[in-house]
Amino acid sequence: MAGRNGPDQLSRALTALLLAVLILSMFAEARLSRILMALFMLGVIYLYFRIFSRNVARRREENAAYMQRTASIRAWFRSLGERWRQRRDYKFFRCPMCRTLLRVPKGKGKIKIVCRKCGNSFIRNT
Repeated sequence: MAGRNGPDQLSRALTALLLAVLILSMFAEARLSRILMALFMLGVIYLYFRIFSRNVARRREENAAYMQRTASIRAWFRSLGERWRQRRDYKFFRCPMCRTLLRVPKGKGKIKIVCRKCGNSFIRNT
């Protein structure tokens, strides 16, 4: 693999997408299944082309463009994971005015919550 691109984030995402297409083709009717299998095979060829490519600079540009386009989606999933890990200690509310996500400690009863962004205050039960 020396001098080759190897697997990157775009290749991993393409692998997951191709796996989903393969599973979908198993449950589809015959004509759609053939189309999905052809799509799967083209995707595998492109995947191997990307992994074994010696044009590392071009593959890095493609991966950077993919990472830039998916940054907001990845950040949303990351914040969702953070909220899940903190669910025992904190409760999360959205400000009714600016929709900012606010974190307050659990078990404090009714409290007045002041938004850090817009200054709006509201009362919620924690």
